Amino acid sequence: MSTDTSGIDPLLALRAPQDPACDVFLTGTVFLDIIFTGLDSAPVRGTESWARGMGSSPGGVANMATALARLGLHTSLAAAFGDDHYGEYCWDALEQGEGIDLSMSRTVPGWHSPVTVSMAYEGERTMVSHGHEAPAPSAAPGQATTDQATAVPGQTGTADAPPVDTPANTAPNPAFPQCPPRARAAIASLVPGRSEPWVATAARHGALIFADVGWDETGRWDLDALPDLAHCEAFLPNAEEAMRYTRTDCPRAAAHALAERVPLAVVTLGAEGAYAVDGRTGTGAQVPAIEVEALDPTGAGDVFVAGFVTGTLAGWPLADRLAFAGLTAALSVQEFGGSLSAPGWAEIAAWWQRIRTCESQDPAALERYAFLEELLPATARAWPLRRAVPTIGFRQ
Repeated sequence: MSTDTSGIDPLLALRAPQDPACDVFLTGTVFLDIIFTGLDSAPVRGTESWARGMGSSPGGVANMATALARLGLHTSLAAAFGDDHYGEYCWDALEQGEGIDLSMSRTVPGWHSPVTVSMAYEGERTMVSHGHEAPAPSAAPGQATTDQATAVPGQTGTADAPPVDTPANTAPNPAFPQCPPRARAAIASLVPGRSEPWVATAARHGALIFADVGWDETGRWDLDALPDLAHCEAFLPNAEEAMRYTRTDCPRAAAHALAERVPLAVVTLGAEGAYAVDGRTGTGAQVPAIEVEALDPTGAGDVFVAGFVTGTLAGWPLADRLAFAGLTAALSVQEFGGSLSAPGWAEIAAWWQRIRTCESQDPAALERYAFLEELLPATARAWPLRRAVPTIGFRQ
């Protein structure tokens, strides 16, 4: 085992001088999340409910970006930020607090930050959100216009420019999303009937695309309506989504059906863990979930994806990737705060040290996580660890 969690790099043995500076690129909407916990039940109309706990943190796509960065991956995020205090707080928390590259992000004058209030109770959550779509960025003189930047590659008058390595602390790249930064991987959220040009560009220039999907409001559940699926290395729906898209009645059957469309199909099974199929070999792997007392499930799905991406880029066996993804997700639900609940290597090391001392621990179950031994330090900080704070910033 190593001796320190700070600076743990799961890709250290694989890095080479010619590699891109960015490990993972992603884009989306950043929310300010305000999370209430400790509610005994759902709020009742006409009454006031008091929560025993509260946390504030960047949310939305920030959940995924933070989870990736905490696992040691060099993460680049393209997002719009409001020019209000909420936006300033989110930018600072991500760039200064988490080390996320925001050189492709921008602050939008006169646009307020989207906000989500999440209430966690009985192991579930209820959310109320408000926000407006950010205005499209305007191009500087001599640079590509927004329409040119987002045009489909290969169309007349559109240059399929290569991705760029964007240094930190520079102006946003005006060619995004046409020209995402060079990266080992990128994470996309698929939407029926919509194609994002940057996904094809990133895949064409070597990035592995990992994608999830939301509920299909059209009710069609048609895989052909997800055009960017053709560019994906891995597709990670939940069990209900997978079965609807494949017209199957079993998550395992759904995973095998999806593996005919993508190299890696990963179906999350909630309390039962996750099942994955390697479409190249036809082999499958299933890892049960870790039983924990869930405080707040906000962002757990994002943390799972981040863990799976980490293991994939590190070249781990499929079962180890599933186990690691499930572990990181399980650790995250024991804290509140959305992105602030994403575990880092210190939390993982603390769990590993603690679980091995439990007298009732099943040796066979423990062996499933033995691959952590070479990654983690011999000593760890005390368990449990706390990150979330109840407000967006105390005065010094």
